[in-house]
Amino acid sequence: MLGALRKAFALLALGGILLWGVTPGAAQQPAAAATSAAHPIGAVAVVHGGASVTRRAVTSALKVKDAIFNGDVLQTAANGTLGITFGDATAFSLRPNSRIAVDEFVYQDGGRNNSAAFEVLRGSVAFVAAAVAKTGNMSIDTPVATIGIRGTTGVIDIAGGGQSTIKLYADADGRVGRIEVFGRDGTRLGVLTRAVTGFAVRPGPGGAIAAVPVQVAAAEADRDFAFVRRAYAVQGIARRLNLLRRLVPQPPRLNLPTPDPSLGPTLQQPQLGPLPGTIPGLPGAPQLPNALPPVTPPSLPPVQPLPGPPTPTLPTPGAPPTPGLPRLPLP
Repeated sequence: MLGALRKAFALLALGGILLWGVTPGAAQQPAAAATSAAHPIGAVAVVHGGASVTRRAVTSALKVKDAIFNGDVLQTAANGTLGITFGDATAFSLRPNSRIAVDEFVYQDGGRNNSAAFEVLRGSVAFVAAAVAKTGNMSIDTPVATIGIRGTTGVIDIAGGGQSTIKLYADADGRVGRIEVFGRDGTRLGVLTRAVTGFAVRPGPGGAIAAVPVQVAAAEADRDFAFVRRAYAVQGIARRLNLLRRLVPQPPRLNLPTPDPSLGPTLQQPQLGPLPGTIPGLPGAPQLPNALPPVTPPSLPPVQPLPGPPTPTLPTPGAPPTPGLPRLPLP
């Protein structure tokens, strides 16, 4: 049963929707937040090798078009890579032995209060931010830092002991965004504004967290570029699906109330009785007979011929002349 529901949500997610049932802005209300986990917020775009999702303490394998929900934890095996995308076209690409949690994703087309929160728990993740980072707030937590994303592309590597390396790269169109790095206590540690730059965030003296600038070597940058291009490809899939969703709008759903039989006939449940055999008369008006006599045409006199001049008759050649008619002289 759970497998059938998951497939149904997946078809909804990538058939039109990358959108898949995007959580509306009203989901930010506390009363609606409890039901937001029931709506898909993204989908699996690419998967190679082993990858799985843990949802409500149940772990299952992932495949292309599977839906993603708030609260999901996604991970790749030693031989697996994964590409996921969300309703605004935000995209992530995971290398082998990586793990990411989707803490929150709230997005509405044209909204200004969108928000997204993710957590990279281990491994290497490349991301390409989209509308949420530009119209609201997007953050990514690591074991030692919180990253504020301002519409850009980046790579996060988690090493042993929770040390995080955060690198900024240009978007597919060449633009460079902004990454702000904070300690888990909210202290601002640094800002990245130039492409191919980064911070190594690690515990410092006395347990304080420090963000140390790092030089990105050419070989490391080449590996990162190949990794980032996979995230670009995942985002391209999301944008094509979002365009399809806009070009083929879904028909509106009519939520008609269920008729209550105790209320008698309704517009949704008409109850017509048999028609009467006769029409009752009005008060004070003469009663009309139920059956009318047959109508027969009146009898007409026979048609008489009209008087007219007699029809002339010509004599037969060689016959004797008719008596009583004068004979005309011939010339």
